[in-house]
Amino acid sequence: MTHIQGCMPECQNCGNFVTADYARVFTPNGVEKPRVCPQCEDKIRDGADVREARSTRRG
Repeated sequence: MTHIQGCMPECQNCGNFVTADYARVFTPNGVEKPRVCPQCEDKIRDGADVREARSTRRG
């Protein structure tokens, strides 16, 4: 793990690293790690919740 990765938030669903800006915008107040990220193919944010994706987001 690099020093930069050690400082970056990690997705709770898939474990990928996201930017601090992504976490700031898409993570609820009081939560440090986002629940899903753009790399998650099986889950998506749905308002304040997370749900199973109806289809994959990859082409």
